[in-house]
Amino acid sequence: MIRAEGLRRTFKAGKETIEAVRDVTFGVATGELLALLGPNGAGKSTTLRMLTTLLPATAGSVRIAGFDAAREPGRVRELIGYVGQKNASGENHRIRDELVTQGRCHGLSNGKARRRADEVLEILGIGDLAARTPSTLSGGQRRRVDIALGLVHNPRVLFLDEPTTGLDPHSRAALWDRIQLLRRDHGITVLMTTHYLDEADLVAERIVIVDRGRVIADGTADALKAELAGDRMHITASDTGAARTAAGLADRMPGVSEVTAEGRTVHVRIADADAALPAYLRLLDRAALTVTRAGVRRPSLDDVFINLTGRRLEESGDAYATATMTTATTTDEPIGAPHA
Repeated sequence: MIRAEGLRRTFKAGKETIEAVRDVTFGVATGELLALLGPNGAGKSTTLRMLTTLLPATAGSVRIAGFDAAREPGRVRELIGYVGQKNASGENHRIRDELVTQGRCHGLSNGKARRRADEVLEILGIGDLAARTPSTLSGGQRRRVDIALGLVHNPRVLFLDEPTTGLDPHSRAALWDRIQLLRRDHGITVLMTTHYLDEADLVAERIVIVDRGRVIADGTADALKAELAGDRMHITASDTGAARTAAGLADRMPGVSEVTAEGRTVHVRIADADAALPAYLRLLDRAALTVTRAGVRRPSLDDVFINLTGRRLEESGDAYATATMTTATTTDEPIGAPHA
C-alpha cells in the first residue's frame, strides 16, 4: 500500500545545505500498522511529509496503492488521510459542520458529506459531540475530531503524526482502541510516528527506525528487541570481589554478548535470560559465591534505541523544521482541511 524507495530531501538554510533525508526505503502492507520512529534530527517528519505529498522529494520515489506521489499527487490525496501534530479544526465551528465542510473539500456532495460526517462521528465514538465546538472539548476528544477530519473522505491509508502527544494515559488508550477497531472493521492501513515507545511496542505490527536520514532498523518490536538489545540478567553478590568473579564466570557462558560489574551487581546481556539464569546461579553456587538477589529484565524499545543510536528517543523536530521554508507544504493540517 505504501512504498518509499531511496527517498532523499535537502534544504537550503542560507549558504548551508541541510540533508534531512539521505536514503529511506521501506514498504507498508495493506492493512498493516507501521510505526516510523527516530531520535532528534532523524528525518522522520520530513519523510512523512514526502509520503503525504506535502513536500516534494529531492530524489527517490513514493507510491501509494500503486500511484506515484510526484506524478499523480491528486490521486494519492484521494487515497490518504493525514492527521498532523496540531489540532486542525476551527475553534468556533461545530464539529459536525467542520466534518461536512471537510467532506465537501474532498469533492463529496452535500448529502454524502453529511452522511459521512455522521458515520465517522459514530466510528470514533464522538457522536454526542457533534453540536459542540472544539474549544469546549478535552484533549482526547479533540484528537478524535482530528482523526475524524482525516477519515471523512474514506481514505485507504491514514497517516498519524504523533497522534497522542500530550494526552493522558486513559485518553491515549481510548484513542488507540478506536483506531484498532477502525483497522479491524475497515481494513485501513496506518503509518504513525510517536515519541511514546511503549505505545509503538503495543500497537505497531512493524517498526521502522530512522536516524540521520537513513533507515537503520526494520522489523517487529519483538524481533528488534531480541536482535538488537537482548535480555538482561542481574545478580547482586555478597561483595565487590565476588561480583568481579561472578562477572568472569558469566563472560564464559554461551550466548553472552556483554557483561558489566557495578559494585556488587553484575549485569549480563544474553539471548535467553529465562533459560540462562538458573544455569548461571548453579555455576555461582559451585564457585561458592553468595548471591543476595537475582532477576531477569526483558529489553524495551528504549534499549533498542540506545543500542542503535547511543541516545534515547526525545521529542523534537528534525532538520526539516529548522530549514527556512515559506510554502504551504509546511502545514500540519490534514490535506484539504478548511482554514478559519
